[in-house]
Amino acid sequence: MNQFKKIICGIVFLLTVFLLASCDNSTSVQPVSPGGLVGKVAPDFTLTDMQGQQVSISQFRGKVVILNFWATWCPPCREEMPSMEKLYRDHQDQGLVMLAVNVEENGKGLVSKFLQKTPYSFPILLDSENTAQNAYGVFRLPESFIIDRNGIVVEKIIGGRDWLSGPTFKLINFLLNG
Repeated sequence: MNQFKKIICGIVFLLTVFLLASCDNSTSVQPVSPGGLVGKVAPDFTLTDMQGQQVSISQFRGKVVILNFWATWCPPCREEMPSMEKLYRDHQDQGLVMLAVNVEENGKGLVSKFLQKTPYSFPILLDSENTAQNAYGVFRLPESFIIDRNGIVVEKIIGGRDWLSGPTFKLINFLLNG
């Protein structure tokens, strides 16, 4: 029985390390690279939101889109959400769209429980089959893409951040105000 407990503890430890390693608390911007999405048309996808509506990225042409990939178990994902909410509320009338794509297999239940504690007004899309995650090559969370009014990816961001300050905030303001 003691050996069994050691094995279980080892498995739990490895799972915890894996989950934390896939979260990224750094704040880096990916430069334009061959084969990367920056400078290219954002890949289209259709996902279901928390209200059961179908949402496609292409329906937001003419707006500035922040496409954020996240999971409820990811601490940096949760930490950046209040500033995402404020940015969205302050700038949605100027044409800002915030789409938070949850990548968990059983996302609907997990996100519902998460939103009961911390509600947000921006749309949350469910990508339980990793359709959008694969199209955007996302493998670390949170990972975000800023898409201009023409549907072009202008920036890729890995890691959580305060969305209300710094160069990314300046870029968003520039895109919204011309």
